[in-house]
Amino acid sequence: YNIGLVPNKEMIWTRVSHGMILGSNNEKMSKSKGNVVAPSEIIAEYGVDTARLFVLFAAPPERDLEWSDQGVEGCFRFLNRVYRLVDELSSIAKSNVESKELTKEDKAMRYTINATLKKVTEDLNEKFGFNTAISALMELINEMYKYKELDSRNEAVIKEGIETIVTIIAPFAPHIGEELWAMIGKSGSIFDIAWPKYDEAALGKDEVEVV
Repeated sequence: YNIGLVPNKEMIWTRVSHGMILGSNNEKMSKSKGNVVAPSEIIAEYGVDTARLFVLFAAPPERDLEWSDQGVEGCFRFLNRVYRLVDELSSIAKSNVESKELTKEDKAMRYTINATLKKVTEDLNEKFGFNTAISALMELINEMYKYKELDSRNEAVIKEGIETIVTIIAPFAPHIGEELWAMIGKSGSIFDIAWPKYDEAALGKDEVEVV
């Protein structure tokens, strides 16, 4: 600041006091207690993206996180599920598809895509809600698996959904994010693109159910 390189005296806009990663029985990891988890073993078996995703998903950053082998396996299965989905639909994502009139199912899927993008954007920018952002992405994946099986599916909606999924997952699982980015025919690094903007028009609903 004194030599004019930054415009403000304080470079840190927000401070977050993070919790600790706990071993078995909710105890602080310690070599003397024998409850230390070696990251290298997790990475060797599941990959670094799985380890990263689990730590971000298992708890909010300000809370303590109890290590769970089952949780790591669950994140590994999720990443494989994402990979299979993108691999299956990559040809659609790479093609130039024409938009057509949206059906009720198309609108519902576009609502989920853009609502997820909106939530992830807000969670990352405003409250460091990594766990809730990943949870929203998981729900989007579930809906995409259902939607792709419809006979009336709209390939333009499929393309929008896959591109959104790949973009959203990259900050949490950067290595698979880069691979999926190339898989859908994109050039360069996914981290060189601008963060996508959600479509406000898609967040409106023609019908709502009132109990």
